[in-house]
Amino acid sequence: MSSARRALAVTLFVAALALAGCGGGSGTQPQVDVGPNVGQPIALADCNDWNQANTEQRLGTISEIKGFAGGPVVGNNASSPHGTGSVLDDKQAYDLFNSYCKEDFARGFKLYKLYERAAAFTGHPEQ
Repeated sequence: MSSARRALAVTLFVAALALAGCGGGSGTQPQVDVGPNVGQPIALADCNDWNQANTEQRLGTISEIKGFAGGPVVGNNASSPHGTGSVLDDKQAYDLFNSYCKEDFARGFKLYKLYERAAAFTGHPEQ
């Protein structure tokens, strides 16, 4: 087989694998039993979602973001973390989101980005 045909075959194979792994079909179900949240995965949740959520959903989202942000910090060696990420107290996070999200210009701001930037300056390691 020529190298051009081999490259084409490999490319088609990789493309087929990528399409098969997209998971966009009806078999993809949202996570259940993860607790209340603002209705979006933490990577997508924004101030608009925050403003539409009730207190229980907001606290659930803060918990999810805190769990992510306070996770292991990995340096050059993924098998040996170098500590944990900085987190905010729940009240600090709640006040942070309320403060930013009340502004119209912030409705598209991602909550996790607001959280991680604030935690980098005023946060503490997860305990």
